[in-house]
Amino acid sequence: MKVLVLGSGAREHAIVRSLVADQAVDAVVVAPGNPGIDRIALCEPLADVTDGAAVLALAQRHAPDLVVVGPEAPLVAGVADVLRDGGFDVFGPSAEAARLEGSKAFAKEVMSAAEVPTGLAHLCTTVDEVAESIDAFGAPYVIKDDGLAAGKGVVVTDDRDEALAHAGACLAKPGGKVVVEEFLDGPEVSLFVISDGAKVVPLSPAQDFKRVGDDDAGPNTGGMGAYSPLPWAPEGLTDVLVTRVAQPTVDEMRRRGTPFVGVLFIGLAMTSRGPRVIEFNARFGDPETQVVLARLLTPLGGLLKAAATGRLDEYDALRWSDDAAVTVVVASHNYPGTPRTGDPITGLGDIEGVPTAYVLHAGTALDGQGTLVSAGGRVLSVVATGADLAQARERAYAAVDLVGLEDAHHRSDIALRASRGEVGVS
Repeated sequence: MKVLVLGSGAREHAIVRSLVADQAVDAVVVAPGNPGIDRIALCEPLADVTDGAAVLALAQRHAPDLVVVGPEAPLVAGVADVLRDGGFDVFGPSAEAARLEGSKAFAKEVMSAAEVPTGLAHLCTTVDEVAESIDAFGAPYVIKDDGLAAGKGVVVTDDRDEALAHAGACLAKPGGKVVVEEFLDGPEVSLFVISDGAKVVPLSPAQDFKRVGDDDAGPNTGGMGAYSPLPWAPEGLTDVLVTRVAQPTVDEMRRRGTPFVGVLFIGLAMTSRGPRVIEFNARFGDPETQVVLARLLTPLGGLLKAAATGRLDEYDALRWSDDAAVTVVVASHNYPGTPRTGDPITGLGDIEGVPTAYVLHAGTALDGQGTLVSAGGRVLSVVATGADLAQARERAYAAVDLVGLEDAHHRSDIALRASRGEVGVS
C-alpha cells in the first residue's frame, strides 16, 4: 500500500513514522513534509495544502492507495472532497463534516442534537453581546473564536477587559463570531476516535498542556507537551465517552447526510458533574498524536485504510503497549508571539543515545548551506517511552537537554503531577 500524507508538522512526522513501521505499507509520500520526515519518506513540495487542485494533481501523479490529511485547514477547505471526487480513498472528513472543527457554533448545534454533555454557550457577533454573556456566566471567562485559530483562538481569564479585548479582535475579522462559554472545571482529556462514518474505534486517551509556561502560566499555545496513558482516569472512561459522545456525534452527522470519516478529536473536561465536551476537532491533535501513536501496536496504515473504506467493523479493540509516553515541545524564542526563526539546531544526533527517545520535527527547515534551522514557533517534539510516566519523563527531558537551539524554551512540568499521583477527578 502506498500512502500520501498531507502536512508538515510533528503530528505528520508521528503519523509517517507509524506508517513506515506498518509492514503493509510499501511507500509513504508526504507533501510538503519537513527535513525530519524527509529522512524516512519521500517529501514533495506543495506550496499550499489547502489548494485542492494542486493536491489532486500530486495524488494523480503518485497514485496512492490512501491519502491521509493531517492539518485542519485543508479539511475545512474541502481538499478531502476534491480527492474523493477524483477517485481516491481519503482518511479525513468532508468540508461539511469538518465544520465540527471549523465552527464552534456548528459543533455546539450538533452536540445539542446528539444530546452530548457540554458546557453552556452563547454565540455572539458584537462586543455588547459578549459583555452581556460573560457577565451572565461570571469569571473565569471563556472566549473562543468561532473559526480556525491554530489552537490559539481561546482565552480563559479572570480579567474582564482581557476577555472583551480578545472578543473584539475575533469579531474584527471578516464574518467574525465568538462563542462565550461557561468555565468547565477539572482535568482535561483528549480522546481520538477513528470513524468510518458509522462505526467508531477509540484510541488511548492523552492529556496535553496548552499554556506556554510551567504550572499553566501564560497564554495558550498550539500545545507544549502531552502524555499517555492517564493513570488517574476513571475505569471505563473511554467506553463511557464512546457511548455518550463519539457514537452519538457520528450518528448525528450521518443522519444529516454528512458522514464523518476520519478522526474525531474530542477535548473534554472531567468536571465535578461528569465529562463535558470542550471542543471537537476534525483531525489528529498535536502534540497528543505524538504520544498516542508511540504506544499504538496495531498497524496504523491498515486501520486508516479501513476507516476510509467503511471497513472498521473489522476492528474491535486495538493493541497497545503497556509503556507510558511523554512528549515535550521545544519552542522558538518569543513563541507563542512572533517566533524568531533561522536559528541553527544542534545535538539531535546525540539523542539516539537516550533509551527510547526520538525527535519529531515540527518547525524546521534547511538553510542555503544545508544546516538544520528553526522555521516556526514549535520547532521539535521530543518523545520518549518508559515503564511508567516517571521513567518516560526522565528520558524525554534527558533528550531535551541535548537539543541546541539559542533562546529556545520548553515546559519542565509535562506529566509531572500525573507521575506523582497528584491528578484526580473530583
